[in-house]
Amino acid sequence: MDLYGFLTGNIFDAHEYLGAHFSEDRSRCYFRTYAPRAHHVDLLIHDTYITMTPTLDGKFYETILEDVKPGDKYEYRIHNHHGGYVDHADPYGFGMELRPDHKSVVRDIKYEFKDQKWMNSRSNMMDKPLNIYECHVGSWRKPEDLPDSWYSYTEFAELIIPYLKDKGYNYVEFMPLCEYPCDNSWGYQNTGYFAPTSRYGDAIELKKAIEMFHLADIGVILDFVPAHFAIDDYGLRRYDGDALYEYPHYDVGISEWGSCNFIHYRGEVRSFLQSSANYWLKEYHFDGIRMDAVSRLIYWQGDEKRGVNKGAVDFIKGLNHGLKHLNKGIMLIAEDSTNYPKVTVPVEYGGLGFDYKWDLGWMHDTLEFLQSTPNERVDRYHKLTFSMMYFYNEKYLLPLSHDEVVHGKATILQRMCGLYEGKFPQARSLYMYMMMHPGKKLLFMGSEFGQLREWDEEKEQDWLLLKYPNHDAFLAYMKELNNCYQNYDAFWKMDYENNGFMWLDCNSNKDCLYAIVRNGHKSRIMAAFNFREVEYKGYSFQADGAQKLRVILHSDWYRFGGNTPEDEIIYEAVDNRFYIDLPAYGSCLLEVID
Repeated sequence: MDLYGFLTGNIFDAHEYLGAHFSEDRSRCYFRTYAPRAHHVDLLIHDTYITMTPTLDGKFYETILEDVKPGDKYEYRIHNHHGGYVDHADPYGFGMELRPDHKSVVRDIKYEFKDQKWMNSRSNMMDKPLNIYECHVGSWRKPEDLPDSWYSYTEFAELIIPYLKDKGYNYVEFMPLCEYPCDNSWGYQNTGYFAPTSRYGDAIELKKAIEMFHLADIGVILDFVPAHFAIDDYGLRRYDGDALYEYPHYDVGISEWGSCNFIHYRGEVRSFLQSSANYWLKEYHFDGIRMDAVSRLIYWQGDEKRGVNKGAVDFIKGLNHGLKHLNKGIMLIAEDSTNYPKVTVPVEYGGLGFDYKWDLGWMHDTLEFLQSTPNERVDRYHKLTFSMMYFYNEKYLLPLSHDEVVHGKATILQRMCGLYEGKFPQARSLYMYMMMHPGKKLLFMGSEFGQLREWDEEKEQDWLLLKYPNHDAFLAYMKELNNCYQNYDAFWKMDYENNGFMWLDCNSNKDCLYAIVRNGHKSRIMAAFNFREVEYKGYSFQADGAQKLRVILHSDWYRFGGNTPEDEIIYEAVDNRFYIDLPAYGSCLLEVID
């Protein structure tokens, strides 16, 4: 390992030296840890404590054993200079025990992937369709015979891959899979930054699962948490007897979630996190990383009034620049709610180096508008147009994520104004508007069939709802909408070009009517929306250069639970204008065919 690079925060491969590693012939296992302020360190394995030897600059500890096999459990006893000690899991361990146990587990993670065709052709999808299905592995489905357990990584892949293919999703995003102790943290408070959570299997199983996705032409994104970590004593907290990975001061050391904030000013901490991110991309073939809580990195405690955290911002830049250099075709996504500039500008041009930024403003405005009564929508009309005032400042991704279906917010469908029957047509128009709006797409599991119950990590999605016509029809609608998105390049080819989108009408406040055109290289698509509870006859908008429009998808067709016949409909321009009838809460996609 490059010691100077490690200490100055410039390496991405610390995991290849630190942790537990077998020799090439598998006859020996090397255990190494970094504990600069420890008095001494013992390795506990096979019910025996073995005093480790200081190495390199004396702040690293090492021991080499012959009688070690995959699956053996171990931990480090870190003795401090005050005469005490704490037993810690290995920060660089490749496996951990299932909670509530917490020792590290020796793993042989060598695996020969068979997905080179995918790896050689993948990209950041900037001019391609990117439709992400956000998923929590443990609660998408549960084994029928063991409802309190989980499917393994490969069992999960076998179940979800055909579902994603059929429903029109080409990427899946996993909520955090780094080991974590508490189920209801959902993985956002980690203890094992190099250990796939043992809830669903081990490293090899996860690698096989990702390979299965790739062989089915589905990309895989991992949610990564570089801002904070769990406070459990066996984890990173006060690892060498003092604050090592975290700030020593409480006012900046503890996050709003009660977890420990990483101190990104320390070189060894940057090397740790950089190596972790690179490890998941390189070793597991993840295609991208969605970085959690970027706003908490940019500003001290996420509070703009407290100023920019320069050390953390420099860390982000170095991390993103390095990951892009080391991993061909990956995408880096920021969950960032701030107005900090140049988030999606390359580092070499003064930016943070992300490919995409979640458009949380679009999400909040859109849902607030749909929660409003039809009369209130008249005054809130521009909630749906405001996002285009700033859209081209960054490369945005439109998220309706897990955060929007928990903590008393209700699910996406439930948030539509009105009673049960009236929620479905509004949600169908919501998702059509989402597809017509520029930017890549992300939807949390269950939303595609109208989940009514808030997400609970202990329960599977309410698949029984598909026995009810409204939900079954809603899923059929989402499938066709996703297929339209995939098949017409107007939805994605020019997402971030000014001439890829235009409002045809964004001034019909009184009637809550909107019209949009999207341009591609091979197709041109228009859409008309009615967000009032009354039918509108002869909605008129101008569309220069178009003479004929064909309806390719209508939110109110019979088979989706609506009241509109599914006849082949061609609209012809009259004096350069189109006149379209829109049912209550109805919307339609229109292909320019001349």
